[in-house]
Amino acid sequence: MDTIASLFSFITTPVSWVIVQFHSVYGAIFGPDTGWAWGLSIVSLVILIRICLIPLFVKQIKSTRAMQTLQPEMKKIQERYKNDKQRQSEEMMKLYKETGTNPLSSCLPILAQSPFFFALYHVLNSIATNDTIGVINKSLLESAQKAHIVGAPLAVKFTDSSSKVEALGASLTDVRVVTAIMIVLMSASQFFTQRQLMTKNVDTTVKTPFMQQQKMLMYVFPVMFAVFGINFPVGVLVYWLTTNVWTMGQQMYVIHNNPTPGSKAQASYLERLHKHVTTHGKVSRRRDKVIVKAIVAKGRDRNEFERKFINGLSKAGLAAQTDGTVIKSDTAATVEAEDGTPTTGTPKRQQPKRQTKAQRQSAAAKASDESEPKTSLTKSDEPEDAKPAAAAKKSGGKSGSGTRSKAQSGQRKGPQRPKSPSKK
Repeated sequence: MDTIASLFSFITTPVSWVIVQFHSVYGAIFGPDTGWAWGLSIVSLVILIRICLIPLFVKQIKSTRAMQTLQPEMKKIQERYKNDKQRQSEEMMKLYKETGTNPLSSCLPILAQSPFFFALYHVLNSIATNDTIGVINKSLLESAQKAHIVGAPLAVKFTDSSSKVEALGASLTDVRVVTAIMIVLMSASQFFTQRQLMTKNVDTTVKTPFMQQQKMLMYVFPVMFAVFGINFPVGVLVYWLTTNVWTMGQQMYVIHNNPTPGSKAQASYLERLHKHVTTHGKVSRRRDKVIVKAIVAKGRDRNEFERKFINGLSKAGLAAQTDGTVIKSDTAATVEAEDGTPTTGTPKRQQPKRQTKAQRQSAAAKASDESEPKTSLTKSDEPEDAKPAAAAKKSGGKSGSGTRSKAQSGQRKGPQRPKSPSKK
């Protein structure tokens, strides 16, 4: 650790100076030798650092989403050049360059915090070994050694011996109970933060190795914190627990207000936005206008939740504009099918109710009765070609069929002339 401390020695003086400035403020309120004064000084150091790192956090979010979008293309490159690792790396770098993404951007907040973390560790270790460091002089050193956080000195660790703990005015049991609770809270907050990211803010339509890696890290990071936590001083545990809680709250805010497209968080966000817009008839907040503008610009590339949002506005008589605003629409509502094809929102044709067999037979009989002629033919109204047929019927029906067929074939009506003259 001495080698690491020497590498980050350039930052120990600024870190110690910031802690001393906060200590002077909280010491005037709670007392200079109390754990509240020194503990809140460390918490305030974390908050100050994380506020300065907000731009990097925003860049991390953009980089992570860009990497999620590129996962299908990266998978194609890996399958295409699976036997040529060099060509695979070249194509990956080319893809990063064309899209303007950087895989290391997602690690920027952690990398940026590392110097402050190791500097704080070196400062607290110097307090435990009774060594002055940075702007912490002898009097401040004695004050920090007297500070206890819930019965545990600021500079002790879970693995310290009982003699060292007793020299700082504490009991080994108190130290191990406090440090164990803080390690559990630190690991639990890390797990919850990663789980929240995986279950709510990941595009569920894309199944890639990146998601599997994130799922694995969800279980690896808490174990790493638990293993390394037993070697952290109480002050460092306060620092790391505070930064985990800050990350969790910051991520909850981002997921609630700017979720990843295609995620469950986006579905919840668009439901809330749809309810607000249909109630008030407009988009009020600027960030909501930015999201509506992006959804309109996608066109047919919208995902399931975005199409549902646009269709809901159309059914409510509203239309989203290219600038992110919403206006009332008097035209026929237009909805999008699952493939993004716009269709008019006319009501579908209703299918008739299924009838029973008795109902169908009754309707058919009624229709046949209505189609029959209501007047019958009398003798005087009979056509001439019907008379031979009637006569034939009386004589036995032998010549009726022949006469009818001849009449229908266009031959002369009435009795036919014999083919040969009869003999007298």
